[in-house]
Amino acid sequence: MSQTMIFWPILAHMLLVYVLYMVLGWCRWRAVASGEATSNQYKTRTQEPARSVAVSNNLMNQYELPVLFYVLCLGLFVTNGVSYVALILAWLFVASRCLHSYVHVAWNDIRYRGRSFGIGFLLVIAMAVLLALHLLGAG
Repeated sequence: MSQTMIFWPILAHMLLVYVLYMVLGWCRWRAVASGEATSNQYKTRTQEPARSVAVSNNLMNQYELPVLFYVLCLGLFVTNGVSYVALILAWLFVASRCLHSYVHVAWNDIRYRGRSFGIGFLLVIAMAVLLALHLLGAG
């Protein structure tokens, strides 16, 4: 297996971030164009319309738990620890982030958001265990 395969889930997550930036820009542009907001309201998030706040909050979420995901992927790569299990966990993590983003931006139901976050959280823990086992020579 090629160790570089671990970079595809990373690139997929980066694509999600870029899409969220575009959605945020569109939401903000639409709010200003419709008169719901003025461009000055975006100086502080306290005056930002609720729709774009949800997207902005979700975008910030993409720089929290995923940072650990990136570190783990790079750790697996540099130690030659990328395996099919690691790839499956990585892709499932990206899927959980996409689901989390969809729920957060589309209808923001905390029950479903929490579940999708929890799944991603557990996947990152599983990847950390996998890396630790690899480093110990058991993986």
